[in-house]
Amino acid sequence: MNTLARKASASGDGTRHTTIREVAERAGVSVATVSRILSGSYPAAPATRSKVMRAVEELDYVANHHARALQGTTRKSIALIVNSVISPHYAHVAQGVQTQAAEDSRLCQIGTTGGDAERELAMVQFMREQHPEAVILVGNVNADAEYRARMSRYAHALAAIGSRLVLCGRPPLGPDVPAVVVEYDNSGGAFAATSHLLSNGHKRILYLGRRPGYTTADARIEGYRKALAAYGVEHDPGLEVDGTFERFEGYRMMKERLASGPPDFTAVFSGNDQIAAGARQALIEHGLRVPEDLSMVGFDDLPPAADIDLTTVYQPHEELGRTAVRLALQHAKHGGPPPHTVLGTHLVIRGSVRPLVSA
Repeated sequence: MNTLARKASASGDGTRHTTIREVAERAGVSVATVSRILSGSYPAAPATRSKVMRAVEELDYVANHHARALQGTTRKSIALIVNSVISPHYAHVAQGVQTQAAEDSRLCQIGTTGGDAERELAMVQFMREQHPEAVILVGNVNADAEYRARMSRYAHALAAIGSRLVLCGRPPLGPDVPAVVVEYDNSGGAFAATSHLLSNGHKRILYLGRRPGYTTADARIEGYRKALAAYGVEHDPGLEVDGTFERFEGYRMMKERLASGPPDFTAVFSGNDQIAAGARQALIEHGLRVPEDLSMVGFDDLPPAADIDLTTVYQPHEELGRTAVRLALQHAKHGGPPPHTVLGTHLVIRGSVRPLVSA
């Protein structure tokens, strides 16, 4: 057995753990050259690339799956950019993307932005340099005019190299932007949830989670307002509370509202289920019960909705991710106008809404 082979098999559990240095030695190149070739960011001569890939295969280097995907082409991957990987919503969408990508023999690269538009733009630019077949954007973002203009340019740049920008769970950037769009009916779902409260006699409905300029939040509050108008209930801006979609924000918004005096509402529409859980905790601490004292609805139908018996809006999280991958690959193959698909939502009725009895 030669020196490299002994090194490759010298682990205590019998598993080969070849290092990148060993690959470089076998190929007769530097470690930096191996790293750059495997990342797809190095314009190596074909002979050099061939030596590196052969060494990777022979030594069964741990990055060999990535290397094989890069061999012959640099576009056998899907890039996914999300706000967070710990949020249940993003985690389920990411699982859908990963599952479909694996079924289509694609690797999946994942990056997070924390909801920062500048970071998202920078990450799209970085992912574009890796030449994926699709860059999928998921999540709430403040899409101002500058953001839209820059993202539109990136969509054209991706299309020029045979890739696709996919907007997942958010609206289109414009009619001339070559981006695939896969979204769900945020406004319709919010309309259904608010209508459920209104049909149970509630007219003073507190909305938690307004966030002007953010696509998901804007669509949900639009549905809330449309339902009020459809039922002939006057819109009161004072019943809309600003906040993000985290549990602690739901708790904060409700605590501050209750601190200002007795509830001037009979029901609560939480912008998502995380907000609902936080708001419910604040109500309990204030001696109020759901639904005996106040009714409540949420949005997403993810944990902890079932645990707290919350009436909420179901959205197809994993199917959203799977559909994004399928449509991106189909469009890259067949061309034509970029598809725009809207997946349906529906109300899941549990025990958090009580009919309001008139005095």
